[in-house]
Amino acid sequence: MAIFTNQATLSYNNTTTTSNIVTGEIIEVLSAAKNAVDDEYRFGDTVTYVVSIVNTGTAAFNNLTITDDLGAYTASGVTRTPLTYVEDSLVYYANGVLQTGATAVAGPSLVISGINVPAGGNAVVIYNARVNEFAPLASGSTIVNEATISGAGLTTPITVSDTITIANAAQLSITKGLTPETVAENGQLTYTFTIQNTGNTPAVATDNVTVTDLFNPILENITVALNGAVLTEGPEYIYDETTGLFQTVASVITVPAATYTQDPVTGQWTIVPGVTVLTVTGTV
Repeated sequence: MAIFTNQATLSYNNTTTTSNIVTGEIIEVLSAAKNAVDDEYRFGDTVTYVVSIVNTGTAAFNNLTITDDLGAYTASGVTRTPLTYVEDSLVYYANGVLQTGATAVAGPSLVISGINVPAGGNAVVIYNARVNEFAPLASGSTIVNEATISGAGLTTPITVSDTITIANAAQLSITKGLTPETVAENGQLTYTFTIQNTGNTPAVATDNVTVTDLFNPILENITVALNGAVLTEGPEYIYDETTGLFQTVASVITVPAATYTQDPVTGQWTIVPGVTVLTVTGTV
């Protein structure tokens, strides 16, 4: 609801007089909301945003514009934008029917034009944004994303926002190396498993991290080490020399959290993964 006032002026024979003040009221019939499909994010994630617009009036609103700041924030006096619009991801529905004609231009801000909302109806605008190198990654970080809807017929622009929070979780990956790559019969080789954690939370014993492998060729007389410390068969790993099946016992492997540093000049975040190294050495 918007209140307005108005007063007239009457001039004659170098004399001026004013009328009474009238007061009116404009009832706002357009409302909107903005939501992310998922309320948590990780670096590199694609976030889907949904802007819903409802028109309770008897006239359509045509050619509205949505301007999305893509989570812009200020660091070291410079504006950083932690989300990047995914090209060609825009879709838009009016009263549930897929529409054409809307355009999306990424700036750093994202400008979506050509949105029509039928009388007594609704429009739903959906688009994707990728979490980029300017997104904060430390535990408790958030991206506050704000969009403004403007256009003819609106008394004042409508502002809607949504907040997503960094996922507090380990995010593990594993790579396997072989040394040497060429080995003689009855020779010795070492498999090296490098486990990296790019998440902001360590992988702890209760996460039950395990490494399983079926060695081919089968290894004999194996020695297993975790970060250089020798493990004991039975309580810490299981190995079947008849099949080559190897598996660490749950709760043995832990992986530290990653560390994050933001460059004060560029504003970019650098990830240094937490690392745990498992080695298995044996004779082929």
